[in-house]
Amino acid sequence: MTRVLAEAFPDAHCELDFTNPLELAVATILSAQSTDARVNLTTPALFKRYRTAEDYAGADRLEMEELIRPTGFFRNKTNSLIGLGTALVERFGGEVPNTLADLVTLPGVGRKTANVILGNAFGIPGITVDTHFGRLVRRWEWTEEEDPVKVEHEIGELVPKKDWTMLSHWVIFHGRRVCHARKPACGACVLAKDCPSFGTGPTGLEEAAKLVKGPEAPQLIDLAERVRNGYKPGHA
Repeated sequence: MTRVLAEAFPDAHCELDFTNPLELAVATILSAQSTDARVNLTTPALFKRYRTAEDYAGADRLEMEELIRPTGFFRNKTNSLIGLGTALVERFGGEVPNTLADLVTLPGVGRKTANVILGNAFGIPGITVDTHFGRLVRRWEWTEEEDPVKVEHEIGELVPKKDWTMLSHWVIFHGRRVCHARKPACGACVLAKDCPSFGTGPTGLEEAAKLVKGPEAPQLIDLAERVRNGYKPGHA
């Protein structure tokens, strides 16, 4: 299944825009209860105004709240961002640390955010158990666990560590584009033959194809059709 996902989503990546670890940390905090697209519309002005941990630590609260208001929960997120900047200045020389143990001590940073930062800013493998990831691996019966930390550890046992970050991207891409929560596009899914939950959504290709989202939709539908006809992705 991971080989199939790798072929289906060769360009899978973190969909938050960033240029350094601090920007990614900030963007990931803002993404809570929001969408990556909304965050990406918000962060250009934010990143222009606040460039360093010192900038966030000394930020004017009302000004920051207005800048990040579109992402929702802006007061709590402002607390986290100011706290993040302060903690980085006081304990890490203004730099974002590159270990899980240090990252999770920062305001607004849990294991999910820490793994996003490790995998995408530092190239250190990490499994990001967001809503999509947890939902899909349970739907595929890779795990029965509900707790994100337990999910992370169980899936980590199934997949080589070097693939953890990309696995997160593949699964999240698939969840956003094909395997929707309420009505998955089962009939247009490249994993249809291996999925124990096949049939949760419409199984006909034509009906399911209408549910596939994203710019990759034509390629995903074409690959799914070829799989239905016997093609085996991931094999020479």
